[in-house]
Amino acid sequence: MGVLSGNQKNEPLHYGEVFATWTALMGCKVMIGGYQTLLNHAGDKDLKRILEEAIELAKADGKGLEDVLKINGINLPPAPPERPLADLEDIPAGAKFYDQEIAGKMSMDIAAGLVACSQAMGMCNREDIAMMFGQMHMSKAQLGAKILRLNKEKGWLIPPPLHLSAPEQS
Repeated sequence: MGVLSGNQKNEPLHYGEVFATWTALMGCKVMIGGYQTLLNHAGDKDLKRILEEAIELAKADGKGLEDVLKINGINLPPAPPERPLADLEDIPAGAKFYDQEIAGKMSMDIAAGLVACSQAMGMCNREDIAMMFGQMHMSKAQLGAKILRLNKEKGWLIPPPLHLSAPEQS
């Protein structure tokens, strides 16, 4: 019986799986702290709800990633401290992130997370690790749909120039 033909949980992780898992956990931890900070800047109640959902999603994803690393004896990345709640009115206008900026950042973060999950799934030998990243991908896609809808509803979506017609050939 070969190395990759037994119980997958008993199979070793290869370096790509370790790096993808460790990096994803680091990303979750950083995102939690960053989104907790942005929650203090958000004024829109719908945006706050999506930020809170993103924080909970990152915590849940991080728990699964952390478990895999611990089981395999891999040191965990550091976590930033929890951010305290602040009053939006106490943040000066020039130092404040605006709702449109927060929503745009979340959209970019989700897009980058989708690519990272896809890349991790593609390099996995272990099906359980690939499935974990697949689940994370699906959750991120669902969150991405929510933030896209919010961006459209609030008028925050700024599309690139639309290509309506091709130039005439001479």
